[in-house]
Amino acid sequence: MNAIVKPALPASLVSLSPAAVARVERVRDIARQVAGPAAEAVDRDARFPHEAIDALKAERLLSAHVPERFDGLGASITELGQMCEALGQRCASAAMVFAMHQVQVACLVRHGSAPFFETYLQELVRDQRLIASVTSEAGVGGSVRTSICPIESEADGSCRVRKEGTVVSYGDAADDFLITVRRNVKSVAGDQAMVLAHKPQCEMQLVGSWDAMGMRGTCSPGYTLTARFGPEQVVPAPFADINAHTMVPWAHILWSSAWLGIATDAVARARAFVRDTGRRMAATPPTATRLSDVSTHLQLMRVHVHEWRRRYDQMTAAPDGGAQELSSVACAVQLNHLKLASSELVAEICTKALRIAGTTGYRNDSPYSIARHLRDAHSAALMIGNERIHAANGALHMVYRDDAL
Repeated sequence: MNAIVKPALPASLVSLSPAAVARVERVRDIARQVAGPAAEAVDRDARFPHEAIDALKAERLLSAHVPERFDGLGASITELGQMCEALGQRCASAAMVFAMHQVQVACLVRHGSAPFFETYLQELVRDQRLIASVTSEAGVGGSVRTSICPIESEADGSCRVRKEGTVVSYGDAADDFLITVRRNVKSVAGDQAMVLAHKPQCEMQLVGSWDAMGMRGTCSPGYTLTARFGPEQVVPAPFADINAHTMVPWAHILWSSAWLGIATDAVARARAFVRDTGRRMAATPPTATRLSDVSTHLQLMRVHVHEWRRRYDQMTAAPDGGAQELSSVACAVQLNHLKLASSELVAEICTKALRIAGTTGYRNDSPYSIARHLRDAHSAALMIGNERIHAANGALHMVYRDDAL
């Protein structure tokens, strides 16, 4: 009697525990059964992907990274990256909302070493609260490491901040906000802190609308946000450390994972088109050569993204939590390279896939359509503008040895 042989795990899942693999598979089901069927309406109506986010909440996955001691799942960035990738293959907006939320959770898990934040993490697990980021600000030219608005102290001991956020993704759907600010009215622009404010503590004035080319379901207009909160809601760590150790690596790795999902599905559609054409011709079609080319680019992107997930988990397993390596110039530049390469590759891969599928890929009503993929992909280079990152990296390459970077 033949033994039943279980299929081998994909290489990207081998390092995960059985429980983590099961969670990733559940997200793949959500992506296929929930996020995917709603994606067209999310894109057409520029509306929040509530079906997918509600399904993720039901699986307690908004708190996936929260440590087990706070009743979370203790998920690694490798596991969360797989989830973002799976969602990105079906609905890029849902994948990006999930990724951006997890970046905020990671900042609180790693840097919120105070009773208020420990209590909040337990509330996050219990209530599956959605956290939005308010980092962009009018007047700073897109620099995350510069803030104009300060924390102001009120007579009753509370605090106040008023920030003109140029882009606040899913602000209307969020339960809480992580806001970057100047530490106080006397602080210089680079002396920053983060504040966790609950929505009932905030007054939000909508600035403009969100009728964007792609990533329409992220619902990212600007808001002028005025928050009143207690001093205990200021994250204890300096924002410079939060940014270097957590915000930048998590953003670049999880965003890239979502973009990898977009690219993967674009190539899958191009492959299906080539195969169907080949069956009709009863021969290998000319487009097969271009399919090989785009698949090569996808493989390069996949290796780069997967390697950085593994590397970050490895770094943070060190006794210092990876602080020394993550603070290094070499690491910062390499993480920027990840973002730059992934954001440029996803648009290139989608463009190549579109050219393979031709008119059928250009149409919105085709099973081979790559129109939404391409529109979503072009947002990648604008999320922290690539020109700004290239300029910063270029200056560092002028100073440091090549072998150090």
